[in-house]
This record gives sequence, C-alpha cells and structure tokens, in this order.
Amino acid sequence: ALPNVAQKPLAAIFSEFQGGVKPHEGGYTGSGDVKYHLGTSYNRPTHTPGKNMHLALVANPSHLEAVNTVVLGKARAKQYYTGDVDRSKVMPVLLHGDGAFSGQGIVYETLDMSALPDYTVGGTIHIVVNNQVAFTTDPKFSRSSPYCTDVAKGLNIPVFHVNGDDVEAVAHVFELATEWRQKFNEDCVIDIVCYRKFGHNEIDEPSFTQPLMYQVINKHTSALQQYADTLVKSGVCSPDEVAAVRENVTKVLSEEFENGKSYVPTSADWLASFWSGFKGPDQSSRIQRTGVSPDILEKLGNEISTLPDTFNPHRAVKRVYASRNKMAHGEDTVDWAMAEALAFATLMDEGNHVRLSGQDVERGTFGHRHALIHDQKNADRYCSLSKINPLEDGRSRFSISNSSLSEFGIMGFELGYSMENPNSLVIWEAQFGDFANGAQVIIDQFLSSGESKWLRQTGLVLLLPHGYDGQGPEHSSARLERFLQMADDDADVIPDMNIETRMQIQENNWQVVNCTTPANYFHLLRRQVHREFRKPLIVMSPKSLLRHPMVRSPLEEFDNIEDNDLAGCRFRRLIMDDSSKTRDKNPEPQPQFKRLVLCSGKVYYELAAERAKLGLNDEIAICRVEQISPFPHDLVAPPLRGD
Repeated sequence: ALPNVAQKPLAAIFSEFQGGVKPHEGGYTGSGDVKYHLGTSYNRPTHTPGKNMHLALVANPSHLEAVNTVVLGKARAKQYYTGDVDRSKVMPVLLHGDGAFSGQGIVYETLDMSALPDYTVGGTIHIVVNNQVAFTTDPKFSRSSPYCTDVAKGLNIPVFHVNGDDVEAVAHVFELATEWRQKFNEDCVIDIVCYRKFGHNEIDEPSFTQPLMYQVINKHTSALQQYADTLVKSGVCSPDEVAAVRENVTKVLSEEFENGKSYVPTSADWLASFWSGFKGPDQSSRIQRTGVSPDILEKLGNEISTLPDTFNPHRAVKRVYASRNKMAHGEDTVDWAMAEALAFATLMDEGNHVRLSGQDVERGTFGHRHALIHDQKNADRYCSLSKINPLEDGRSRFSISNSSLSEFGIMGFELGYSMENPNSLVIWEAQFGDFANGAQVIIDQFLSSGESKWLRQTGLVLLLPHGYDGQGPEHSSARLERFLQMADDDADVIPDMNIETRMQIQENNWQVVNCTTPANYFHLLRRQVHREFRKPLIVMSPKSLLRHPMVRSPLEEFDNIEDNDLAGCRFRRLIMDDSSKTRDKNPEPQPQFKRLVLCSGKVYYELAAERAKLGLNDEIAICRVEQISPFPHDLVAPPLRGD
C-alpha cells in the first residue's frame, strides 16, 4: 500500500528498513518509530488530466484499531476547512485485520459514530484483510460469530465478502463500495478473504500454530501467478510480456534498494499546508500576549450573553445569561464559565475555529456552561457563541456537541481533528476526570508521544474535572500524577529560563496545569492558539470552584492594558501571594513572612481561608503553581529566596 497506493518513495521505505530515517540538515527528527507505523502523504495524478487526488496515510501505533477515529476526526476537519458540506470530496478509508475487527471494542465505537451529526464523515470504507488466523488464533477461538465482520451488522450497511485470489472481483468490489459510499453517504465493509503467506513478522514461523493450514498455503498458487495465467490464457498478455513486467519490477526494486542506502529526507513534512510557518521543537518561539481590548471584551460579552426575544429559556438559564450580561459590562466580576465563553468568542473573532466535545459538554457536567440551550416550549436549540464571526459561506466557527458515551473513540476523533489545522482550539472534556482512563491508549500512544515518534504536532486540550468534592472515588481524581509521570520535564535539571533563549515548553511533550482563577483560564486557552507551535494541554479543571464566591476575576484581568499591574496580559504560570502587588521578575523582599506554601488548584482557597481565620496573613505566604509541567523554575525562585 505504501509504494503502490500512497506512492511513498521506495528508497525511503528501504532506507527505513536499513536503519531508519536519517536527519536532514538542521532539522528535528524525533525518536522515530518502526517502519510500519510511519505516515505519509502524496498528491496522486488521476485519469483526468490536471486533476490530482491527495492521499494521506495517518501515522499509527502498534495498538490495533486505535487510529480508527483519529482518521475520522482528521477527515471531518478536512471537510470543514475545505467547505466539503456534502462530504463527497474527502473520504476516510480504514484498513483492518480480521481478528482486530471482531475483537477490538474501538471498532464498534467507530461504527457507532458514523451517523452522529457532529461526527459523521459521510461514510467510511472499511477494508478487512482477512487472513483467517489474525495473529496465530483460529477463528473459533477468537470470535463468537461466523464472520469477522458481523459486528457491522449492528448498522444497516453493506458487507461485501470477496475472494482475495480473484483480483478482478476484488477490484470490482472496491469500485462498488466507493460508489455506494458516494451515493448514500454510508459506511460499507469489504471482507477480503485471503491468507498470509509468511508469519506475522520477519522472524515468525506460522506452522508452529497452524501446521495444516500452512501445508496447504505452501502448495497454493499465488494470486499474482493465478492472474498472470488467466491473462495469458485469455490472450491479453503473452508469457514473454508477463516475464518482462516481472523483470522490470525486480529491476526497479533493486535500484531503489541501493538508493535507499543514501536516502536523506528533505524536510520535516509536518510543516505543510495550514502548518506552514509553525515552529518545530528545536526552534525558539516568542512569548505571546493574550489580553484583549476592553471594547472587544464588552462587545463580544454582550453578544454571547444576550438571548433572542422569541426564545424561551429555562428560568435558571435565563438568570445565568442575565448574570453574564452584567459581567460583560463590568457590573460584576467574571466567573469560570463566562471566562471560558469569552476565550472562545475572542478566538473566533480573530478568525480561529473552536470545537468542544465530550459527554454533557453543552450544559456542562456540573450545569455551569449552558453554551447550547433549549427552548422550554418548542425544544428549539440556541447557541449564542455560534453567531460570532461566521465564515463567508455562513457556517459557524463554533462547534459544541454532546458525544456518544465513549472516551477512547471520541478523544481519538478530536485528536485527529486538531491535527489538521493549528488555527483552532479543539477540546475534549471528560464528564469526570478519571473517565479519561477509558482513552488511555490515545493518551499514551498518540498524545504524549506522537510528536517525538511521528513529527506530528497537536494542540488538543483535555479538560479533566478534578477534585475530592464529595461524589465518591469514581468521580474525584483526574490522576494528575499519571500525566506528570508521562511528562518529559526532567525533575533533576533546571533548564535555561532566559526569556530570550529558553526552549522549555518546546522541548517538553505536553503541558499540565491546574488553574485557580477565571482570568488565568481565559489566558490559558488563548495562549494555546496564539503560540507559534502546538503542544497538548492537560487541564485539571475545577468542580466546586465553578461557583465558589472567591473564584471570580474582574474584567480588567482579561484586557491588554499594560499599566494594570495585577491584570496580566498573558497566562500566569505562578500566582504570587496576595500581598504581592507586582509581577516584576525581581520584586522587593518581604521579610515579614515566616513560611512559604506552594500549592495548586482548589486547595489554595481552603488554605487562604484557614490562614485568615488564624490571623496569619502577615506570616504565611501562599503561592499558586498554576502550570505544574513544565515547572516554572524562574518564577518559583524569587519567593523561595524570600523576595
């Protein structure tokens, strides 16, 4: 498939088998991966003169089927950015094995998404290469149904079974499946019943486990030879012409094998299309300001908090929007949900796309967001954020959707979506933070390591509600320690933190934060889009803080006015004690303090309340580490010195 379909250069493939990708001059190559996992892309000419078809093979891990919804998400994003409204120009194709198609649960999650309005891609073609033994397990031990494709019977879609030895029948079925997909915008499945000539990999001996089958296979005439014999018998080709084709193919393979010994990639192909101009992990990047003009904040805040006169909201939702309107005009401080909405609105106003999905995200698990609301008389749906700066064709820049009850599949979908265009904020929110463990394969194999293995950046944001708030152990910890354990922020090395030369963020695989103020959350989300590179962002998002009376921010902390000392124009990785009145890198010493407490998250408010109760505000300083990884060494140093 790589050389014949995707047209990946044979020299590149042989080079990978002979020792891996060699670094191109001055470029970042990452850790690499085995050759079967690397992606590629190619503009392939078609039979129509001047018309090309862009083919993209998505990089994938050893975890079978895990890439399925990543492909779907990337396809959906391509359809959005190219205006492919009827979904006829972008089509995903998934390649499966027989054992994995029946055995891996993500296959059903993928099929289940096929007709969901905010996840459909207009049909996917599923190709099952059915070697009848998967790895080494006979069908009767690996599935409970006659066919490996029977899981697809849960949907009303066609399944085509075809003999892999019949080359022309296979070609005909592929054409039929493509026409079905284009005509009806539905999934379809092709089950190619065939066999595996050799073992599962280069060193495997298949007769260890299937001795009788391989006695038959070893005597079986190959599909190539069968088709060549058919062509000769029918008079289409002569034996000499068949031999000439074989000789030419062998010659090309030999030449490209030699070329592979000196093959050097010319560029890191992540920087293509929408990604042009973005920085790699070996390139320094400027710190970006994320404050917004007060006039724009008020204008957008008013738009997203005003409901149509004809709309009949729930009375509680009506109060929420009335309260947000006061916040927009500076009549009240801003809460968490309004800060988030302002981040979304300002990013879209600047021309970016915002997409948020997950279970219960429209109202928010804790009933705080209410981004998409329902008329109480006629059940009409309304989303004020979708009205902000629409595209020229009238489509919205905002998408919010309650997902199917899936973590693995939906997180993979949003990951794929985020990889298509960096000028977007793509968010997956867990219903509760610990539910992310249902998507651990995506987190481990793609999100934490994809850039290093495959040279693919993503700015996907995970919002993981975190905290022991009385709802039991199943709804408490987002497993912060797991994400820190997977971060490649070296705990034994203090990196260069010079503001002009530091590369700390670029050199790390992701960011882990635990915000405590609405304003800092606003700047965090905007920072994710305003950078010159992309890194995954893991947010330990709050629960009790969503309505905590102390967790409010004045509108001035969102603006871009430089002379406002306490209103930062960017995300604060560390928030100093309330006694500090400056963000200067070298503040005046505060010798009155006897103890410094570093903390993160909601515990700050509990500590601050207890400190005030004991009358120790002048003796104990409390600093909040908002960005836990990469750790803010430069900001922690001054308070540790007693400054």
